[in-house]
Amino acid sequence: MAAYPFILVSPATRGLSLALTRYYLKHTNYPVFATFRSGSQEDVRSSIFGGLSQDGDIDPGRLSLLKLDLTSEKSIQSAADTLSGSLSSNNAYLHTAFFTGGVLHPERNPSDLDFSDLQETFQINVISHLLMLKHFSRFLPTANTSLKTDDSLAKWVHVSARVGSISDNRLGGWYAYRASKAALNQVIRTFDLHLQAKHIPAICVGMHPGTVKTDLSKPFWGGVKEGKLFEPDFAAKRLATVVEGLRVDDRGKVWDWAGKEVPP
Repeated sequence: MAAYPFILVSPATRGLSLALTRYYLKHTNYPVFATFRSGSQEDVRSSIFGGLSQDGDIDPGRLSLLKLDLTSEKSIQSAADTLSGSLSSNNAYLHTAFFTGGVLHPERNPSDLDFSDLQETFQINVISHLLMLKHFSRFLPTANTSLKTDDSLAKWVHVSARVGSISDNRLGGWYAYRASKAALNQVIRTFDLHLQAKHIPAICVGMHPGTVKTDLSKPFWGGVKEGKLFEPDFAAKRLATVVEGLRVDDRGKVWDWAGKEVPP
């Protein structure tokens, strides 16, 4: 029986996440499900397609929007239920999923640590990723799914960061961000082991996009080496290309935009 792959990007309305959404609309023929937190569906849809105005051959019906707030498990579960109800076939499966939620409070000294900032950092950078895993992993293919992908593997991807590497930490600072990304990298490894144990034809990986020209990184643009500050469209293309090329031996690891492994 034929299987029907689809793409998920969450969240999908700003910076790198918006560029990833547009990339998959432009470069694949798969249905794309994208999540948003605020605003109307009409405004979000206009924003996404506004950057694709030159690509008139893209079927707007391929894009479906799901309202989702990363700080609310009820909202995450509701979005997953909405996705389930909107799939036109029982044989639909998650081909590629990008989970892009992240926030940065750049503490330089222990005295900079703030309780509410710490809560927000771990809520968005770790807890929301765990809850997305809880509620959306049901859409991954099963061992009996006849995949259409060349490598017969679905890709479950969390956007992480090089600063989550413990062995690569030579500068210090950014306490909560580093710790939360290190925790996320452990989540990635642990979920990938689950996929293996359950014989699910999918791999879980992390991706480090480099320094992307977004609001999150804006305060640090001046310190980025020449040629290392990436436009969102470039970063999205690089991440999607690396993910597409990953195979079973690459699972459970964190990779950067150039296809190089980020050390744990």
